[in-house]
Amino acid sequence: MLIIAPCVVSLVWRLEDTQGQLIDELTEPVEFFVGGDDLLPKVEEALLDQEAGHQADLHLEPEHAFGDYDPQLVFFEARALFPDGVEPGMQFEGPPEGATTPGLSPDAIYTVTEVYPEHVVLDGNHPLAGIALRLSLTVRDVRAATADEVEAGSVGSASGLQVLSAHPADPHLH
Repeated sequence: MLIIAPCVVSLVWRLEDTQGQLIDELTEPVEFFVGGDDLLPKVEEALLDQEAGHQADLHLEPEHAFGDYDPQLVFFEARALFPDGVEPGMQFEGPPEGATTPGLSPDAIYTVTEVYPEHVVLDGNHPLAGIALRLSLTVRDVRAATADEVEAGSVGSASGLQVLSAHPADPHLH
């Protein structure tokens, strides 16, 4: 079956920075929806009209991966707004209740980068923002998308190429 949106692909990959440092490796196939938000556009582009067994080596500049680093997405909030035990690497969906920084998205993921007695530093950038990446992938399988997947624009729990652990020194993607 050709990879044509909408469909579902099973992928394995190796993701590195441009110095060859391993960032993530999928050794067991994971399903992703093609034609939705599960994959970066440049990854989808490399997959279209291909079949199971296709291999691709991609170089992704920040603008085609997780964007440029934006220093304006780094901000301080009062320590009292956070739970006890807050520590660097923790993530929060949306800003804490009572945040005073204007213009924060309630849907964004914010990563704690530093904790001080009076304030906490949050970063709304993706941990891989500003980094060029090398992605070597292999298509293991291709199948038709179900009606539910087409409606959702995603495969079940697959949520695209994104960080599950926000520790900047050890991001795990998928």
